[in-house]
Order: sequence, then structure tokens, then C-alpha cells
Amino acid sequence: MFEDRVTFAGTELDRAAHVRETQAALDAAWTHPQARVAAFWRGKPLLTEGEAPRTVWLDVSHPVLSHATKAPLFLGETAEGAPRFAHDLSSWDEPVADPEELAQFLDPSRNYAPGLPDGTSFGDMRANIGQLDRADAGTAATARGMLEWHRTHGFCARCGHETEIDKGGWARRCPSCSASHFPRTDPVVIMLITHGNDVLLGRSPGWPPRMYSLLAGFMEPGETLEAAVRREVREEAAIEVGEVRYIASQPWPFPASLMLGCGGVATSREITIDPVEMDDVIWVSRERCAAAMAGDDPEIVPARKGAIAHTLIDLWLRDLA
Repeated sequence: MFEDRVTFAGTELDRAAHVRETQAALDAAWTHPQARVAAFWRGKPLLTEGEAPRTVWLDVSHPVLSHATKAPLFLGETAEGAPRFAHDLSSWDEPVADPEELAQFLDPSRNYAPGLPDGTSFGDMRANIGQLDRADAGTAATARGMLEWHRTHGFCARCGHETEIDKGGWARRCPSCSASHFPRTDPVVIMLITHGNDVLLGRSPGWPPRMYSLLAGFMEPGETLEAAVRREVREEAAIEVGEVRYIASQPWPFPASLMLGCGGVATSREITIDPVEMDDVIWVSRERCAAAMAGDDPEIVPARKGAIAHTLIDLWLRDLA
């Protein structure tokens, strides 16, 4: 119902799973005259510059792609049947980068290098989340999530042998024990918890000053959505939650989460925070929340536009969630 409002939730590509099944089909896709590649550097896609950045699709023969050290990942096909791939250029040393900026929660920098098309640079997806085109963002989220999985899952969990890319990047195969491994997605509940006219907001250690968002946490084995919502809110704020309902979801490739947006009605109000998990948790009135969303609160900076927390709060303020 709300999928079209959530950044990273949309892509115009057909994943074309049949192409992944044979190397011959993948080779044919790579040599297709309309095949194009999205380049990533240290998790950042190559984007156009300006107020509305777009993903840059390079020809498979573009010289910049010679900096890739691994096989390309097959992302799918456009409606016209044009194949789309992703390449990781993270080993390339030439993009201009400040290590301190790269390490920030939101990296505001754009990274340039010789040979990139004019008017393009590598940009952080989180820093640009509010400006990215929805379809571009969904495709970039798929590519980034896959590239991150390959970066951190290079060895077999069964026998420890180094694995190889398989099925166009949608799997890894162990040449020693023949085990197949597939990209993982970690489910995370994020909760719009309300009590009367108030919503529960919190801030985690390490966040930028004054930034508050909805509470969230990873699901655990054997949990339902409802149980995870209640447990996380209880652990982080000692608030009890009654009714829980699903609202919307968002792929969140930082590195491999699926944010499951839920609404919940609190049955208690007294807050006791978990100081390890949270710096602060507060009840915020609808009126103050609306002011914060408009940038008019001196103490609260709300979740960024494009994040599902922002969408859930906006839906609540308009009585849609």
C-alpha cells in the first residue's frame, strides 16, 4: 500500500533469474549491445552531480571498469531487455577521498578520479537518500547489498575454503565441498510506537547531534514481527506494547537489512532507557513532531527524508498509519 513512498523499495529492472543459471546466458548478456554497468567505489555508486543525482550506467568497455578485480554482478534487465550489471572498483586508489569523511555516519563527500565521465563522482547513498530517483535508488540498493555480501562472505561457512562467485553474483560456490551460499538479508523491525497524542522517539550513540528516530532492532530466531516489536521496545525503553500492525518495508543495504515498519500502541508510558543501546528516548507530541519534521524544533532533528522512519512518522502525522 505504501511501497511507492519508500526509498530503495522500487526498481524498474526485471531480475531475469533465468539468465543467472548458465554462463552462456551471462556471457550473452555481457556482450549485448545495450549492456551497461553501475560502478561502485567503497560502497558508493557513481552518480551524476546536482540536486537530483542519477545512477551512471557505463558501457561495459569503459576504461574505468578496468580497475575492477572481481567478476561483474548481474542485476537484471530493463523493460526493453537491456542487461544491467554492477562492478566493484574499491581497490582503485585514485578517487580523491578524506578518510575522516568516509568514516562519518553520513559521508557528505563526492569522490572524483581521472577517467570518470564529466559531471560524475562517487557519492554516499545515505547522504543522498532524499534526492535519489526512486527507481535508481532501488537498483543501487540491490547492487550495494550484493557487493557488500560478496566482500564479507568470501569463505565457505562449512569448510573454510575460499568460495567463488556463482550465478552472476547471486550465489557463491565452494570448490572444495560444493556448498552453495546465497546473499543474506537481516530482518529489522522499526516501530512507530504511539500513546494517545504522542510518538516514541530515540537516539542511538554515535548519531549526529539532536538526531532522533523511531526505535528499531534486529529480529531474533523464532520471533514473529509482533514479538520482536514488543521485545525491542521493552529492552530499549521499558515500554510495554499491546496491538502491533505491519505498515511497510524498506531494503536498507547498510549492509544487508530489510526494515519492517510496524505500528504499535503502548500500554505504559514510563521510560527507562538501556544506556548501552540508547542515548535518549522521549515521548514527543504530534504538534512538536510536526514542527521537528518541518525543521522548526531546536532540539530534535527527525529521521532523514527517504528513510522509512521519516515515511512512518509522516503517515502518522497525516492519520494514514
